[in-house]
Amino acid sequence: MTKILVIDDEQSIRRTLKDILEYEKYEVEVAEDGFEGLEKAEAAEYDVILCDIKMPKMDGIEVLEKLQEKTPDSTVVMISGHGTIDAAVESIKKGAFDFISKPLDLNRLMITIRNAMDKKQLVTETKVLKKKVSKKYEMIGESEAIENIRLMIERVAPTDARVFITGQSGTGKELVARHIHELSNRSKNPFIEVNCAAIPSELIESELFGHEKGSFTSAVKQKKGNFELANGGTLFLDEIGDMSFAAQAKVLRTLQENKITRVGGEKEIDVDVRVIAATNKDIQKEIQNNNFRDDLYHRLSVILIHVPSLNEREEDIPLLASHFLEDVCIEQGMPAKEFREDALDELKKITWTGNIRELKNVIERLAILCDKTITAEDVVNFAKPLQAGKK
Repeated sequence: MTKILVIDDEQSIRRTLKDILEYEKYEVEVAEDGFEGLEKAEAAEYDVILCDIKMPKMDGIEVLEKLQEKTPDSTVVMISGHGTIDAAVESIKKGAFDFISKPLDLNRLMITIRNAMDKKQLVTETKVLKKKVSKKYEMIGESEAIENIRLMIERVAPTDARVFITGQSGTGKELVARHIHELSNRSKNPFIEVNCAAIPSELIESELFGHEKGSFTSAVKQKKGNFELANGGTLFLDEIGDMSFAAQAKVLRTLQENKITRVGGEKEIDVDVRVIAATNKDIQKEIQNNNFRDDLYHRLSVILIHVPSLNEREEDIPLLASHFLEDVCIEQGMPAKEFREDALDELKKITWTGNIRELKNVIERLAILCDKTITAEDVVNFAKPLQAGKK
C-alpha cells in the first residue's frame, strides 16, 4: 500500500488530509513539525511526503533540504497558505516534486500524488535496470592478475587520463572500460562504444565525427558523431587497431585540440570526451608495419592495462563458471544447477581460445543439456563436442 507522510503544524490540516487520503486507500502518517517529520522519514520509507512551508521550530524549506541530504529518494510535495511564485520556484530548485497552495484543491492534490507516485516508480525501475546493467558487467575473479587490474582501475578512474587496453579477443576489455567509466567523475554522462572493426573504413569517419546533410550520397540529413554523443562522458574505441589510417589522423587531431569537424562541414565543434581504446592486436607490430600511427598510440596510451587470457587466470574459472551457470538458469527459467568438483577441474584443463566469451557459451550449453549436477563427463562430452566426436 502507498505510504504518505503529512508534515504540518495545523492539526485541522493534518486530520483533514489523513481522512481524505485514507479514504482513497493510502496509508497515512502525520507529523506536527519538521523535527518529528524528519525522524519519521528516516525511520521508514514513504512514497510521498506532503510538507508545509510555514512551520515553527523548522520551516518546510529546511525540512526539504535535510530530506534531500538524508533520504535523497524522497518525493516531496510542498504546501503553503502563503503561496507565491518565489516560494514555488525555491521549492522546486531545492528538489521538491511540486508546490500546492492552500486552501488545497483536492483534485489537484490527488493528481499531484499520482504523478509523484509515477515519478517514484520510474526512479525505482531505473535503479533496478542500472543494477542489472552493473551485474552484467561485473568483474568476476580473485586471481592476482584481476586484483591488479581492479587496483589500477581504482587509481585511474577518477582522473581523465586516456587508457589503452590490450588483450586477446573475449578477455573482457569492454568490462575494464565500463568499470573505469562507472568509477569516474563522468559516470552520470554517456558511455559510447564504437567497434572499429565492425564499421567499414569508408563510414568510420562519419560514425565518429558525424556528417552534414548532402556531404555524401546517403547523407540525407545531419548526423551527430560518437564524439559529440559522448560529450561529457567516455568514448570507448574497441578494436582500434582496425581503424583506417585516415580516421586515425582525425582522431589524433581531436585528441590534440578537443575539437571535431563533421564530414562535409567547416564548423569546429568543441568536445569534452575521455577516450579509452582497446585492441586484440600486437600494436607494436602494427606500428612497425605502418598499419597504426605511432603518434596516435602515444596519445592514447597514457595508462596501459593488459587483460590476461582465461588460461592465464585459471584459478578464476570455477568462479566464472558458477556465476554464468546461475545467470543462465535464471534467464532460461530453469531450476538451479551446480557443478561437481571434478567438472570444474575438467573446465580448467581446456584451452580457451575464445576466453571468457567461449566459457560463457559452453556454460550455457551445459546448463541446457545436462542434469541438475554437471559432471566431468558432461564437460568432456559437451564443452568441445567436435573434439569429443573425433575421439
